Formats: sequence, structure tokens, C-alpha cells
Amino acid sequence: MQSFTGTYYYTIDQKGRVIIPVPLRELLLTKYNNTKIFITNAPFDKCLHVFPLAEWSVLEEKLKDKPKTDRSIQFFIRRVFASAVECDIDKQGRLMIPYELRQNASLTGDIAIVGAFDRLEIWDRAKWEETINPDNIDIDAYNRSLVEHGF
Repeated sequence: MQSFTGTYYYTIDQKGRVIIPVPLRELLLTKYNNTKIFITNAPFDKCLHVFPLAEWSVLEEKLKDKPKTDRSIQFFIRRVFASAVECDIDKQGRLMIPYELRQNASLTGDIAIVGAFDRLEIWDRAKWEETINPDNIDIDAYNRSLVEHGF
């Protein structure tokens, strides 16, 4: 099964549009049979998450039976679902990112579009590079956690 991979660097235009890279668009068409997506705030990071319609449906199903009185579930719904917008990629391969979402993720110029398994992430490029810089994490703690998960 194919998943979203890779990191692509682009510039967001003044209208808030960004080109979705060809390999990612092709995956949307071949695996998901459409270009309908949901774009939303990431739960904790200062970036956006882009879900194919089918993956968004999986997320909705997971959330459906969770206790809505749980504070973490409430936060997730308020942060992710309340900001979600259904979009389509246009014939030129561009995605129009709504103003409020661009503001939340500080997307104004250079960006990184990142394949993240079942979704895409859109980051301000400088913030992305800071996030993945090994000098900015506790490598030993991350390594222990990955080993616990079998990596």
C-alpha cells in the first residue's frame, strides 16, 4: 500500500495557493480516486494537516464513539474539526489554503509540503527545518520511545 512520503519545497502565492507536487497528486488519484481533501490545523504543531477524503472519514469514525466529555477529545475536536475545510485541488494542481489556516500555521512565503503516511503536512519552511533538526530534540528519549514502538 502506498503512502504519502517525501518533502517538497514551494512558495505560497499571495492568494494563498500552493502547488501540490505531482507524485502526491498522482497518489490522490490512484489510491483515493479523487482530489477532494480536508485541510485543518494540526492538533499540536504549528502546521496544517491535509487528509484525503477517505482518510478524513477514518478519523471521523475513530472519533465518533469517543467520550465527548474527555478534555483531550474536546481539545482535538475544537482544534482539528472546528478548523477543517473541505477543498479540492484545481486543474493546475493548486490548493487554496483558507486565510485563517494560513495565519494559524504562519504560512506566508517558503513552505514545506511533507508526506506523513496517511496525510500531508504543510509547514512554514523555517519552522519545518527547526522541527526536524536533531540538535533540537532529546535524541536518547526519542530513540527509547522508537525502540518501545519496535523501530
